[in-house]
Parts: sequence; C-alpha cells; structure tokens
Amino acid sequence: MAYDLEEQEQIDTIKAWWGKYGNLISWVLIVVLGAYAGWSIWNTMQQKNVSKAGLLFEQMQQAASDKDNAKVQRAASDIQEQYGKTVYGEMSGLTAAKVAYDANDLKEAKAQLQAVIANGEDDEYKTIAKVRLAGILLDEKSYDEGLKLLAGEFPAQFEAMVADRKGDLLVAQNKIAEARVAYQTALDKTDQKNPGRQLIQAKLDAIGGATAKAAA
Repeated sequence: MAYDLEEQEQIDTIKAWWGKYGNLISWVLIVVLGAYAGWSIWNTMQQKNVSKAGLLFEQMQQAASDKDNAKVQRAASDIQEQYGKTVYGEMSGLTAAKVAYDANDLKEAKAQLQAVIANGEDDEYKTIAKVRLAGILLDEKSYDEGLKLLAGEFPAQFEAMVADRKGDLLVAQNKIAEARVAYQTALDKTDQKNPGRQLIQAKLDAIGGATAKAAA
C-alpha cells in the first residue's frame, strides 16, 4: 500500500520513537501484566484457602460439640499452620482455648489464647482472647498479670467486658474501691437492654454499691 509523503513521515517518526522506547515500554507492560496476573492468582488462592479453612473449622466445631479436646487441638493446629493468615486462624484459637478450658487443660487453653494475642490481626478477637486469658489468670490467682493484660485501650464495644473483668481481679485483690469504679464503668458502658447488666449490678451491690464519686 502506497503512503503519501506526510503519512510516510509520520510512520518514520513512529518507527524511530518505537526503536528508542519500544523495548522499555514492552518491559513495563510485562511487569504490569505480570503483577496483575500474580495478584489475580493470589486472590484466587486466598479465596480457596478461606474455603478450605472454613471446611476444617466446621469439622473442628463438630469436634467441639462432641467435647473431643484432642481432635479440636489437632484441627486448630492444622488451621493455624496452613491458614493462619485467614480469620479462621484466630477463630480456631478461641474455640480450641474454650474446649481446652472446659477439659481442664489450662496449659493448652492459655497457649491458644496467647497465640491469638501475639499473632492475631483482628483487634476484636485479640480483645476476647485477653479477657478470657485474664479469667484463667484470675483462677490461678495471678491477679497483677491479669490486670496488666487488660491495661491500655480496647475497641469500644468491648470496654464493658474489659472493665467487668478488671473488677473481678480487683475484688480478688481486696481492692474494693477500685473494683467499684471498674464495675460502675462496666455498667455505664453496657446497654440498658443487655441482660448482662444484672450480673454486673449484682457484683457491684455485693461489694457495697457504687462510690459516691462514681454515682455522681
């Protein structure tokens, strides 16, 4: 096909430009397309991992219903080793800790909760693990360790739970005035319709009710 002079000049310009930059552009394109393909593969694998982890977790829940502590711990180990970066890693830790605690296997319960606290990425699951671990420490009379675990800030929806557990630890240390403040804080942060308020109120009443400062 014949080109007129102007078209030929444009073609020559494009050829010259491509000769200078074409190789670089090709490599950039390869990198971009490769990165996109890699992301697509990773995303697909993540979805498959979550699906597989979900099936394992279902089996774990069945074992938990059967109170088969050994099977639950094996399932938790498998989930955490293979799918620890998914939400099921933290969920399996909390479930395994509960089953171990019910089986009076406090060493394993503590280990599972500590793993969630140390390795978890979700603040809500980590908070639940801290509150439950503080409960075990309360049973073991490790009161200072429990209070240290509950120091700092927590998600707003768990502030009442944390304050309530602090109250339990403080009562055990016979620090009644501080316990009253903790229980009052738990009450203040608990919804009026939450049935848990009755238990918190009962604890507060049992140690003499709210202080004048807290009530004010």
